[in-house]
This record gives sequence, C-alpha cells and structure tokens, in this order.
Amino acid sequence: MKRLHLVLSAFLLTATTGLAQNPNLGTSGAQFLKIPVSAREAGMGGAVVGLTNDVSAVFWNPAGLAKVEKTTVQFSHMRWMDMFDFDAAQTAVYFDGIGTFAASIIIFDMDKQEITTEAEPNGTGRFYSAQDLSVGLTYARFLTDKFSFGLTGKYIQQQIWNETASGFAFDVGTQYQLDFQNLTIAMRMSNFGQDLTFEGEDLNVVYDKSSGLPLNRLTPARLVTDPFALPLSFQVGVGFDVFTTEFVKMKAGIDALHPNDNKEQVLTGTEVVFYDRLFLRGGYKFNADDEDVSFGIGTNLHFGSTKFIFDYAYSSYNILPAVNRISVGMEF
Repeated sequence: MKRLHLVLSAFLLTATTGLAQNPNLGTSGAQFLKIPVSAREAGMGGAVVGLTNDVSAVFWNPAGLAKVEKTTVQFSHMRWMDMFDFDAAQTAVYFDGIGTFAASIIIFDMDKQEITTEAEPNGTGRFYSAQDLSVGLTYARFLTDKFSFGLTGKYIQQQIWNETASGFAFDVGTQYQLDFQNLTIAMRMSNFGQDLTFEGEDLNVVYDKSSGLPLNRLTPARLVTDPFALPLSFQVGVGFDVFTTEFVKMKAGIDALHPNDNKEQVLTGTEVVFYDRLFLRGGYKFNADDEDVSFGIGTNLHFGSTKFIFDYAYSSYNILPAVNRISVGMEF
C-alpha cells in the first residue's frame, strides 16, 4: 500500500500543478470530439485512460482495445443539452497473433431550424441544419505481456447549411500494467491533425472593385474563412484494483487531462462490480467549467456464448441540463 500511496501522491502533485487558465480558451473547433462517448466510461467521470478495456476504448484510449479478444459491437445514444442528438457505434474484431481491429462512427446533429432574415423575421419557409461526423479505424495489440499500444485514424467533417469543413486526425494511446493491484499506467493523445476550414456555395459573392464607375462589371469572388484547430488533448492516468474478493470487486482511476483550448482537469472515477453481473459507477471532475458529478449503472446477460451488455450514465451540470447516456453492446 505504501508503493500505491507514493505513486498516487506523485501523480496528483504533477497533475494539479497545471490547474491554471489556458490562454487558448475556446480557440479550437470540432467540439463534438470532446463529448464523452459510452455510458460506462462517462459514468466514471472519464477517469478511464488506464481502465478502459472494451470496444469503447476506441474513444478513450485505443490501447485498451488490445484487451478485447471477441467480436464486439456497441451502440450509444444521448440527447445532448436537450437540443442535439449524439449517436455512436463501434465494432471490434480480434485476430489471434495479429491484434484487434475496430471501426467506429460518431454522428452529432440537430433538428432543422427555419431560416429567418431581416425582411422575413417570422421565417422564410426554408430550413437549415447542422451535423458533425467522425469515422475512425483503430488497431491495437500487446507489444509485451504487460504493454499495449493503440492507434486510431479518423475522418472528421462538420457541416452547417451548405458549408462543410473536413480533415483527418489521429489518436494514440498506451497502457502498461504492473503486478501490484493490477496498477496500469496509461496515456492518450487525441485529435492530432490538420486545421479545418469551412467551404461552400454560400461563401460565393460578387465584388464591385470600382464602385465609383456605374457601368463596371461585378467580379465573382469567394469569402475565405479562417482555419481552426482541432481540440487536441493529452491525458495521463492510472487505474488499479482497490480490492478484489470472490463476489465483489472495486476499481478506481485517477487521470489528468490537458486540452489545448481550456484549463487542465483532474478526473476521478470508480467502479464496483457484484458477481461480474452488476456494475455501480461514479466519478468527479475537478476544475471543470460546468460538469462535475456523474453516476452510472450496468449489467450483462449471457445467452450461450453471446453476452449482452447494458449501461446507463447520468452526468450532472451546474447550469446546463443534465445528460443521460445509454449504451448497449454484444460480445460473441
């Protein structure tokens, strides 16, 4: 226990030294990439970089996908802030001696809104919508019996009305497990990629370069939008077994999150397992803008060689509406 106490104390000291205001606050786009995916990990407050070990690891730490040794699928849904629909799906396949491959997709969209103008403030009868999309491919494997590595390449697209911005990004992660209490030291870097720029037909304009000449021709032109960075983040943490008995187990995680566009956070989470069938989870985020407490519950059912997994998470916000997440999965 002294070794565990020293490791955690050193980690917290390092993590909390950076809890200062980030000068780049709010400068990145594609913010939907920062929304937590999967009810299990969200129920633990996101402190799972060292604990994630199922197909949802593609969103949290691709190195955790190396622990998936069965064909697995999972679907997640939530109503984000009572305004948007957030849906995600991922599937993983294990190949003996090669590693685990996975494919994933995130769709974040809104209800259609009627277009208004100064001349028609009550509506024009036309509608617009917005949608964000991320499609990824992940590969993970154990390089040694204790060390796993994972890499995700993904295509990202944002659209609002007739304008789109798209590009590619990468996630990379590692997990290293020690013999003591299954202590796992892990790191993840997310959304490393090119800047995005919006383009579309609504940026086409005509330009009068000589307004003083009444008969000059208007010149076709295009407005140029500024590029914006992706929400790059670096997360490091530890996950470990608090205690293990024949019927009850308890795991905990402590992570430090460093985003490129906000202040640093310390994430804590825990999961209590009863008979490997019932899961109770909780988490807390320190130094978060609004979200702090989260809770979760999960269960699984076996039918022959197939396992069905059900997870639910509740995230509390101080100002914004609370978020309910539901995930369902299947292993076979």
